[in-house]
Amino acid sequence: MKPLTDQHIQEVKEHFDYFDTDNNGQIDLKEFERLLKVLSPDATDEQVRRGFDLVDKNHDTHIEFDEFLEWWETCWWEF
Repeated sequence: MKPLTDQHIQEVKEHFDYFDTDNNGQIDLKEFERLLKVLSPDATDEQVRRGFDLVDKNHDTHIEFDEFLEWWETCWWEF
């Protein structure tokens, strides 16, 4: 896989910030649900939960930008 350019990383950051509605630098489960419903409108609550757990690598109940970026680079289209 080709490394992302700085411009692409900035675009991903803009997506992250858009869904980080409370502007705390993290995406919580509710914010992730909103994001996933945009990517996959028919996603079930179980799929949202499983997706969140997949992205939240350190299982601290929040998705930080580095986790989000890794997900975006590798597998966001699976949802």
